[in-house]
Amino acid sequence: MAKTARNTEKSTSAALTLSGNAERNERDPLPDIDLDDLPSEAAGKEDDRSQNIALPAHVAGSGTLDRLIDTARDYAKASTSDNTNKAYKADWKHFASWCRRKGVDTLVPSPAVVGLYISDCAKPQDGSPPLSVSTIERRLSGLAANYRQRGLALDMKDCHIASVWAGIKNTHGKPPTQKEAVLAEDVLEMVALLSFGLRDMRDRAILLLGYAGGLRRTEITGLDVGKEETDDGRGYLELLEGGAVLHIKGKTGWREVEIGRGSSDQSCPVHTLEQWINYAKIDFGPVFRRVYRDNSGVGTERLSDKHVVRLIKRLVLESGVGPTDISDEERVRRFAGHSLRAGLASGAEVDERYVQKQLGHASADMTRRYQRRRDRFRVNLTKAAGL
Repeated sequence: MAKTARNTEKSTSAALTLSGNAERNERDPLPDIDLDDLPSEAAGKEDDRSQNIALPAHVAGSGTLDRLIDTARDYAKASTSDNTNKAYKADWKHFASWCRRKGVDTLVPSPAVVGLYISDCAKPQDGSPPLSVSTIERRLSGLAANYRQRGLALDMKDCHIASVWAGIKNTHGKPPTQKEAVLAEDVLEMVALLSFGLRDMRDRAILLLGYAGGLRRTEITGLDVGKEETDDGRGYLELLEGGAVLHIKGKTGWREVEIGRGSSDQSCPVHTLEQWINYAKIDFGPVFRRVYRDNSGVGTERLSDKHVVRLIKRLVLESGVGPTDISDEERVRRFAGHSLRAGLASGAEVDERYVQKQLGHASADMTRRYQRRRDRFRVNLTKAAGL
């Protein structure tokens, strides 16, 4: 089985990316500021929580058992996504550093200590900027997960945590910040700026496929041509006469995403996907890959999911999509990878349940969070109640 290496790309400033040429942009992605972003300290070494999986003390080791331990550790690492593992590692690192400064034993799961910790996160005594409510919530999840991995239990319902956390939310809670949706008319304006060279052909397929499928950026770049072709793939595709079926591996298992053919070749995600695969001569492995500087061919490495964010931001700026009463810098900041998913949820004029299925949401409430425009008063309970 072929194993593809992920593209290790370094982030640059927004100004450099937006002013640089296309090839430089492809190498040096913008910092990903999507809703799923991790704090900067999340970057680091691989999560080592799986190292807690070991033989019991009363069992004698052997070559066979040692190999099984390594296998079990690999499966433990795969139980959560890379982003989640990095986030939990960052959470523990931050908490451990705080405990060292306060002279507290990190490995004793004390609700009282954790309550003081989140209080300091919300209102730091050293004058540093406070953490947002969503970040503190993630920190709590990370601490609980790390203690579980160590065979310890942190009582999240203890009043030292639950009461303090409720107070933090009541005092500092704000409405969630959502990225702007890229609607169908916006996507058409953006793809109209792309040429028919290999790189732009690829980017056109990424935009149209991501919008029509309501895909996450990792789901787009994680696609393989066929089933089980790479170790790092997150799905594969089937090209059929009526459209394309994407088999996506998610947190809760596999789901199918059906993408029908569009009304014209220029706006059809399936046609542009077929065109990219044909001209790029891809018949195995990752669908979306790096393109050589002179557009003469493609490499074997899978494209980074950061490229999707970078592409959207660049074309938002060049096309003028989005609010016009704000600066370009602020306008670009409002768009990210989730803009495509929000666009499908907001723009598809179909029954909500079909959008929910396409996005892979377990509940309609989650789908509605992605809807930036909808008929909120289609069901008018005021009139129905007689007023």
